[in-house]
Amino acid sequence: MWVSSIKSLCCRRCVKDVNLVRFYNVSALAVLSPNLSNPVEEITVNTPPEGDFVGDNRFLELNSVRAVEALNSLRKDPVLAFSLFNQLKEGGFSHDVYSYAAVVKILCVWGLNRKLDSVLLEIIRKKKDLDFEIPELLQVLEEGPETGCSDLLVRVSSALVKAYVSVGMFHEAIDVFFWAKPDICSCNFLMNRLIECQKEDMAVANRLIQFTKVDTAVAIYHQLKSIGLSPNEFTYTLAIKALCVKGSLQEALDVFREMAERSVTPSAFAYSTFIEGLCMHGQSDEGFRVLQACVAEKVPVDAFAYAAVIRGFCKEMKLKEAELVLADMERHGFPPDLYAYSALIQGFCKGRYIIEALHLHEEMTSKGIRTNCKILSLILQGLSEMDLNAEAANLFKEKFEGMGIFFDETCYNIVLNALCKVGRVEEAAAMFIEMKTKQVIPDLINYTTLIGGYCLKGKLKDAWKLFEEMKKNGYNPDIVAYNVLIGGFSRHGKTQKALFLLKDMEAQGIKPNHVTHNMIIEGLCIEGREKDAKEYFCNLEEKCSENLSAMISGLCQANKTKKAFQLFVRLSEQGVLVTKASLLKLLHNLFVEADHKTAFQLLQKMPSDAVPPKIMYRKVIGMLCRAEKMKKAERVFKDMVGSGLTPDLMIYTMMINGYCRLNCLREAFLLLDDMVKRGIKPDVITYTVLIDGSAKQYQSVSYAEQIDTGRQKKIDSVASNTKNAIGLFNQMKDKGIQPDVICYTALIDHHCKASNIEDAVELFNEMVDGGLQPDTKTYTALLSGHCKVGDIAKAEVLYEEMLDKGIGLDACTKSVLRRHCILKARKVQFRLSGTHYPASLMPPVFMPYHAMEEKRFSGLHKEKAMDIRFVLQLKVHPKFMLKGDDIFVDHTLSLTEALCGLQLCITHFDGRSQPGQVVKPDQFAAINGGGMPIYQEVFMEELYIHFQSTPLIPFPGQSSGDCSSRTSIQLTDMELDECEEATLQFAGPRLLATNN
Repeated sequence: MWVSSIKSLCCRRCVKDVNLVRFYNVSALAVLSPNLSNPVEEITVNTPPEGDFVGDNRFLELNSVRAVEALNSLRKDPVLAFSLFNQLKEGGFSHDVYSYAAVVKILCVWGLNRKLDSVLLEIIRKKKDLDFEIPELLQVLEEGPETGCSDLLVRVSSALVKAYVSVGMFHEAIDVFFWAKPDICSCNFLMNRLIECQKEDMAVANRLIQFTKVDTAVAIYHQLKSIGLSPNEFTYTLAIKALCVKGSLQEALDVFREMAERSVTPSAFAYSTFIEGLCMHGQSDEGFRVLQACVAEKVPVDAFAYAAVIRGFCKEMKLKEAELVLADMERHGFPPDLYAYSALIQGFCKGRYIIEALHLHEEMTSKGIRTNCKILSLILQGLSEMDLNAEAANLFKEKFEGMGIFFDETCYNIVLNALCKVGRVEEAAAMFIEMKTKQVIPDLINYTTLIGGYCLKGKLKDAWKLFEEMKKNGYNPDIVAYNVLIGGFSRHGKTQKALFLLKDMEAQGIKPNHVTHNMIIEGLCIEGREKDAKEYFCNLEEKCSENLSAMISGLCQANKTKKAFQLFVRLSEQGVLVTKASLLKLLHNLFVEADHKTAFQLLQKMPSDAVPPKIMYRKVIGMLCRAEKMKKAERVFKDMVGSGLTPDLMIYTMMINGYCRLNCLREAFLLLDDMVKRGIKPDVITYTVLIDGSAKQYQSVSYAEQIDTGRQKKIDSVASNTKNAIGLFNQMKDKGIQPDVICYTALIDHHCKASNIEDAVELFNEMVDGGLQPDTKTYTALLSGHCKVGDIAKAEVLYEEMLDKGIGLDACTKSVLRRHCILKARKVQFRLSGTHYPASLMPPVFMPYHAMEEKRFSGLHKEKAMDIRFVLQLKVHPKFMLKGDDIFVDHTLSLTEALCGLQLCITHFDGRSQPGQVVKPDQFAAINGGGMPIYQEVFMEELYIHFQSTPLIPFPGQSSGDCSSRTSIQLTDMELDECEEATLQFAGPRLLATNN
């Protein structure tokens, strides 16, 4: 019946499928002619040319009816039937709806799902080449004879739904689903793919988009009852997942209620999906509470739920809460896996807590969890975004590269970019070559990154060579690659080559964008070709305000800040909006040139939407604080707050430091209170600045103490400042902020200057016991404190300890040691053979200039080791006066010498001659290296010359009352710093002094 109906249908449709088929399977061929014992021997067809075929290959004339009969005869051997089906197709036979229906039926009955999927996918992909549609195939299957498979149509439609979904044809899959009513498994497959595709679309767009696919999945769920399908546990879970992606969390709860009504127990995945939905939509706190409730009620949850909560907290930048979830996860018997660790590492990197990210990564690997390229790329990218490019490159080369991880092009590009930014372009080029040896083929982005590195370094020839190599290797440059190279030529004064590249770019069919034109205009301005820049702008077909902004940037690059500001004013008057980047560059130049007045004018003229970013405010406030212009810094600070930006920890710390440097501790503490009220927690640097400010308050008092008037009041002020500093130190520790070496040093220095040496020593010991290593500054502060109270012996012990630990001496340390005769009183030991040495064999001792100096020679006695001490006293010189390690000379100028000039030649102790320079009356001149020679030291201090006019004859601009001379020892430290300096140079046998 089935065969006869096929024959009649074939005749009615005028079957034209008569083709020559080449067979390789003899048993399959025998089915077409069962009367043949050896069909190959009975078939006699035109013999092919010799050499075309080998062995038993033959051709056979066949039509659709015989093909269907052959396939049906093999229904008990589905593998052989499928083989025959493919051989007919390979031989050139065109299958129609009936032969496809026959093989689909056989495969479906036997449950050969993979082979069935391949046949259905072939029908879908060859839709244009076939003379039937899918509904016609289903109709033939429905009207065909009984096969013993009652749910044939359900199985085929389910397979069709999956086939359509696998190629992204969701509309066709839905049509089959509602027309043929497949099983619930295909429904779940369809819903899951719709949801996942929606999430992928959202990830690509990086924002919420229209929930078309998710809405479709939810609609399918609601229509299941109408088509007679009952949802299973996985269907409910998918419905919860779809509603959570959409943000309909209340409807997701309704699904849980429906599951309870139908006595369906939610799985761990269902609860995890709901928790993930809460976290996905900014309700991570609620998601964590749900998770804790599930654990308390022993509701099944898995590690995925914890990872989802960690991701949610990291997305909301609640990193401490995320850390608590990780700890809670381990406490409840869920060992943190790669996904939990990677989510928290990503959060730390995003929040620029790179140290914490590295520590967490170490913890993960120490537990035997193998890291991967994605996690390492996150860490490297985090370092790069924090402008720690050198650290990123070093970390990769010294540690990550030896982990045995395969790094992809993205990871390599992060390292290449980091190396290029720090100027290590040669290392970047070597890594670029190394990529090829590790089977990582550089892509267009890698080439562009290295080209950019060459351009930043000024190696334009290498950049051009790599550009040509990129094109030779089959990578066609895009607009970004062209712009990078054009920018490199423009910034380095090679605008003609940039214009040549512009023409080549247009010849390749790539249209220049505004970035291309901006770089050329900027380059012309950098070269000083402002007229050419204006002409280029006028010739542009599509002009924009960014092109004019590029002129401002170019003028700023050429250090023509005034012209740039004038151009900005003209453009503002014409209503042209200058880009934010150009305004910030102009603002930066004005502050660098200390043109604060114009800078404030620019700040007032800047449009509201061009508010400088926080980093720009940080730079401006930092420059003003360093220049001790705190009133202006305060104005910028208030403007920043008024613009809606919240000052960060660094800005507050810089402001506090500025106030402390001016001894305005009241304002500094008020700023600290404001900082805490805004929820910004001070760190160890902030507290260190305040403690150091108290020490500077003491310094100003110590000078004032030289005056007896009000001395007790000043001393009380010192005690108060000490108390404040200790209170700050204790407050910092109470808040869990651990002091560092600098903080300890500041407080130790404070105690030493207040003569609280016991407190200073106690802090020093506490610091060492806490595992902190004192540095040169710490030892110097404590050395100075011991010397100040006259305890030279302990100072010597500290000095020896410094030498034993290999801690170097800085200028300040040497000054303290010289001032108190410690550096020159070091023991010089000699090995003696047991006899007395005569005076002629004693080693020479050069003891320079201090009023009293001791030198020891140990072990010069035969029986018992003894010390010989030499005490040297300094004679007063009639011409030179000594202050510390510096020498002062007074010289009185006569009127003739002052008017006509003179060449003054000063003869030093050792015969050196040093001519002076033209100077003003009562001026000091400093000769570098002209001070007293120091034992075992290469560098010497200064020789200061004090020029005085004749008391009876004043100089122009000087009254006779001002002619009273000052002695050199009255020179203050500030005046010493302002002295005109000269440098000794060898010129034949004489030493000449030249101005710096």
